[in-house]
Amino acid sequence: MAVYTVKVADSIPATEERPSAGPVYRCIYAENGLLEVPKGMESPWEFFSDSVERNPKNQMLGRRQIINSKAGPYVWLTYREAYDAALRMGSAMRSRGVNPGDRCGIYGSNCPEWIIAMEACNSQAIPYVPLYDSLGANAVEFIINHAEVSIAFVQESKIPAMLTCLPKCTSYLKTIISFGKISSSQKEEAEELGVSCFSWEEFALLGSLDCELPPKQKTDICTIMYTSGTTGEPKGVVLSNEAIMAEVLSTDQLLLETDKVATEEDTYFSFLPLAHVFDQIMETYCIYKGSSIGFWGADVRYLMEDIQELKPTIFCGVPRVYERIYGGAIAKISSGGALRKALFQYAYNYKLRNLEKGLRQDEAAPRLDRLIFDKIKQGFGGRVRLLFSGAAPLSRHVEEFLRVTSCSVLSQGYGLTESCGGCLTSIVNEFSMMGTVGVPYPTIEARLESVPEMGYDALSNVPRGEICLRGKTLFSGYFKRQDLTESALVDGWFHTGDIGEWQPNGAMKIIDRKKNIFKLSQGEYVAVENLENTYSRCPLITSIWVYGNSFESFLVAVVVPDKKALEDWAENHNVTGDFKSLCENLEARKYILDELNNTGQNHQLKGFERLKAVHLDPNPFDIERDLVTPTFKLKRPQLLKYYKDIIDRLYSEAKGTKS
Repeated sequence: MAVYTVKVADSIPATEERPSAGPVYRCIYAENGLLEVPKGMESPWEFFSDSVERNPKNQMLGRRQIINSKAGPYVWLTYREAYDAALRMGSAMRSRGVNPGDRCGIYGSNCPEWIIAMEACNSQAIPYVPLYDSLGANAVEFIINHAEVSIAFVQESKIPAMLTCLPKCTSYLKTIISFGKISSSQKEEAEELGVSCFSWEEFALLGSLDCELPPKQKTDICTIMYTSGTTGEPKGVVLSNEAIMAEVLSTDQLLLETDKVATEEDTYFSFLPLAHVFDQIMETYCIYKGSSIGFWGADVRYLMEDIQELKPTIFCGVPRVYERIYGGAIAKISSGGALRKALFQYAYNYKLRNLEKGLRQDEAAPRLDRLIFDKIKQGFGGRVRLLFSGAAPLSRHVEEFLRVTSCSVLSQGYGLTESCGGCLTSIVNEFSMMGTVGVPYPTIEARLESVPEMGYDALSNVPRGEICLRGKTLFSGYFKRQDLTESALVDGWFHTGDIGEWQPNGAMKIIDRKKNIFKLSQGEYVAVENLENTYSRCPLITSIWVYGNSFESFLVAVVVPDKKALEDWAENHNVTGDFKSLCENLEARKYILDELNNTGQNHQLKGFERLKAVHLDPNPFDIERDLVTPTFKLKRPQLLKYYKDIIDRLYSEAKGTKS
């Protein structure tokens, strides 16, 4: 078996202060040292300006033209046109008194203006601060004030939301530029608060093409990205020019070593939010390579239609998108009749065996790709060659299906805002990496640190522990939060909070979360202890364990009801039976579920934090069954082991499927 990591430092035994840590590993492509940003390269602006020099007329940014309220073909800005627009916007920012080091907000969904605003900031060494499309007005207001944002580019449809929070943001914010138009009444409303507003075209007229660009340094802040805080306020992750450039260059090196780098011939489909680091790095990589970027129309109903129109070669998705594509494909195969289904299954098994033997994707079954699997490739537009998946774990069966049928390579990765996006990635064309997040990027070293309280030992035969990272693509710290920075970065190692397990081939598998925070399949973070505290306010229950994971989009719970409250309900509803049988009663379960969700609603829980199904257990969680600690804290791994069958049944029931 090929092994894709090399050990570069030995394990460290436990001390009184710190748990033990396993050996330090790099990927084989960084065996002799982590990838460095070349001398003289100081800013991502150079990626853009160099591509403009090489390919001024190549299509860079495209969106579908709206004709009679219908989306038509993609219309493109060339590299030169986008470059000139960025220069003008950067120069106009300087004319408004915004200087290198000042912060600029960008608020809106993916579109050419988003990238032009980002590059305008890069041209003038002005750090940009994405304002999340999915965050409420309070978070936007918090970020503007915390990051001291003095100027913001805002999507036309977001201007009303921006004006709503403006009265509380005027300490720093002085200029707003719409991605499109802005009405005279909106201008007046802002001007009353001392804020100037411009349409995109008006602002461009303030700038010029012959402006002098300031010097830039690797250590300059490129962007401050706020992560949606699950506990308390959002945290501003500071990413330097060097971190962004190193991440882009390491993506290129991995593709060079294992498949094929992006070129001017490639087209990338932009629909994952640019406010998140995953998509931003991918688009910066495409700009570095001179590739074309086509934007979706920001309406999920027409997502597949946009893909058909663009015909991308590179596609980045999250598990929910791939699961929808998988579900659609399976439904079509099932409805195609017995013969077609049998033919598909034969082709699938044949190609799967060849992939398992180690054949490359394009060599495993080229004739079957053309005859059988081409229809699934057409679902991605017909030209796709690279699929990337991130943000949450991809189900093994979906990953296998896409590797066999999409006629393109698929790489699943793992990363955080703090690691500038991907820090581990599966090697394309290496089928043994199925179900893992692969090996460290060429810019990163990784090790596991034992977590004794959860039973994870980084020094055991099967090493398990908290994933810790060190290297060139780590963040510089949390903006204005030295306390949080010091707790996350210990002796140069970033503690991710995720529990990993090294595989024999050097790949990492994510198996747990150290803090009781996890992601649902749609990418929403859940702080489960906070939810349990909220639901515990419901007078009908004595204790509750809330469960969810990254493969499911909703939460379920095991609840110990209050005996008297349930018996009172039974008496009022003419339901007979002892406490145990009441707990099994479907009406009783529905009653408790509804009351819990009413409690959640009264305490402003979000939709994804509500419960879809509950199991009622007449027996309290106890030490005898190893479900709680002596201080009655929930032991989550043990609870999952004990109630595994019940949890599976709850998910089946909630989805309306038979278990």
